[in-house]
Amino acid sequence: MALSILYITAKDENEAKNLSKILVAEKLIACANIHNISSIYEWNGKLQDDKEAVIIAKTTDKLAEKVMKRVKEIHSYEIPCILSFPAKGNKEYVEWVEKATKNKVFF
Repeated sequence: MALSILYITAKDENEAKNLSKILVAEKLIACANIHNISSIYEWNGKLQDDKEAVIIAKTTDKLAEKVMKRVKEIHSYEIPCILSFPAKGNKEYVEWVEKATKNKVFF
Protein backbone atom coordinates (compact mmCIF):
# COMPACT_ATOMS: atom_id res chain seq x y z
CA MET A 1 0.00 0.00 0.00
CA ALA A 2 1.21 3.49 -0.79
CA LEU A 3 1.43 6.32 1.69
CA SER A 4 0.54 10.00 1.59
CA ILE A 5 2.31 12.88 3.28
CA LEU A 6 0.10 15.83 4.16
CA TYR A 7 1.46 19.34 4.62
CA ILE A 8 -0.93 21.38 6.78
CA THR A 9 -0.35 24.89 8.13
CA ALA A 10 -1.84 26.11 11.41
CA LYS A 11 -1.97 29.49 13.18
CA ASP A 12 0.48 28.35 15.87
CA GLU A 13 2.10 25.33 17.48
CA ASN A 14 -0.78 24.85 19.91
CA GLU A 15 -3.34 24.55 17.10
CA ALA A 16 -1.00 22.24 15.16
CA LYS A 17 -0.67 19.95 18.18
CA ASN A 18 -4.43 19.93 18.79
CA LEU A 19 -5.19 19.13 15.13
CA SER A 20 -2.55 16.39 15.13
CA LYS A 21 -3.84 14.81 18.34
CA ILE A 22 -7.38 14.67 16.94
CA LEU A 23 -6.20 13.11 13.66
CA VAL A 24 -4.08 10.48 15.46
CA ALA A 25 -6.85 9.70 17.98
CA GLU A 26 -9.32 9.24 15.12
CA LYS A 27 -6.78 6.99 13.36
CA LEU A 28 -6.78 9.18 10.27
CA ILE A 29 -3.00 9.65 10.47
CA ALA A 30 -0.27 7.52 12.00
CA CYS A 31 1.86 10.43 13.21
CA ALA A 32 2.67 14.09 12.73
CA ASN A 33 5.77 16.25 12.88
CA ILE A 34 5.27 19.89 13.83
CA HIS A 35 7.62 22.72 12.89
CA ASN A 36 7.41 26.47 13.52
CA ILE A 37 7.68 28.46 10.28
CA SER A 38 7.49 31.98 8.86
CA SER A 39 4.89 32.52 6.16
CA ILE A 40 4.63 35.39 3.69
CA TYR A 41 1.46 35.66 1.61
CA GLU A 42 -1.22 38.07 0.46
CA TRP A 43 -4.61 37.93 2.19
CA ASN A 44 -7.50 40.32 1.54
CA GLY A 45 -5.21 42.61 -0.46
CA LYS A 46 -2.58 42.94 2.28
CA LEU A 47 0.89 41.44 2.45
CA GLN A 48 1.15 39.19 5.50
CA ASP A 49 4.35 38.17 7.32
CA ASP A 50 3.25 35.72 10.01
CA LYS A 51 4.52 32.99 12.27
CA GLU A 52 2.70 29.69 11.77
CA ALA A 53 3.26 26.01 12.43
CA VAL A 54 3.32 23.28 9.81
CA ILE A 55 2.15 19.72 10.34
CA ILE A 56 3.74 16.97 8.29
CA ALA A 57 1.31 14.07 8.67
CA LYS A 58 1.72 10.48 7.50
CA THR A 59 -1.22 8.37 6.41
CA THR A 60 -2.30 5.89 3.75
CA ASP A 61 -3.33 6.99 0.25
CA LYS A 62 -6.80 5.67 0.98
CA LEU A 63 -7.24 8.06 3.95
CA ALA A 64 -5.71 11.24 2.50
CA GLU A 65 -9.02 12.69 1.29
CA LYS A 66 -10.70 11.92 4.63
CA VAL A 67 -7.86 13.68 6.46
CA MET A 68 -8.28 16.74 4.24
CA LYS A 69 -12.04 16.81 4.87
CA ARG A 70 -11.61 16.42 8.64
CA VAL A 71 -8.96 19.14 8.87
CA LYS A 72 -11.29 21.56 7.05
CA GLU A 73 -14.00 20.78 9.64
CA ILE A 74 -11.83 21.50 12.70
CA HIS A 75 -9.30 24.10 11.47
CA SER A 76 -9.49 27.75 12.56
CA TYR A 77 -8.62 29.12 9.11
CA GLU A 78 -11.28 30.03 6.57
CA ILE A 79 -9.12 28.42 3.87
CA PRO A 80 -6.53 26.10 5.44
CA CYS A 81 -3.49 24.94 3.48
CA ILE A 82 -3.79 21.15 3.18
CA LEU A 83 -1.55 19.58 0.56
CA SER A 84 -1.20 15.85 -0.08
CA PHE A 85 1.80 14.14 -1.70
CA PRO A 86 2.23 10.46 -2.57
CA ALA A 87 5.07 8.77 -0.70
CA LYS A 88 6.96 5.51 -0.62
CA GLY A 89 8.57 4.10 2.47
CA ASN A 90 10.48 1.17 3.83
CA LYS A 91 8.30 -1.92 4.27
CA GLU A 92 8.33 -1.84 8.09
CA TYR A 93 7.31 1.81 8.26
CA VAL A 94 4.53 1.39 5.71
CA GLU A 95 3.19 -1.57 7.70
CA TRP A 96 3.29 0.50 10.89
CA VAL A 97 1.33 3.36 9.24
CA GLU A 98 -1.25 0.87 7.97
CA LYS A 99 -1.59 -0.68 11.43
CA ALA A 100 -1.79 2.71 13.18
CA THR A 101 -4.67 3.83 10.94
CA LYS A 102 -6.80 0.70 11.19
CA ASN A 103 -10.23 0.79 12.88
CA LYS A 104 -10.78 4.37 11.80
CA VAL A 105 -13.46 6.62 13.26
CA PHE A 106 -15.22 8.59 10.53
CA PHE A 107 -17.12 11.84 10.97
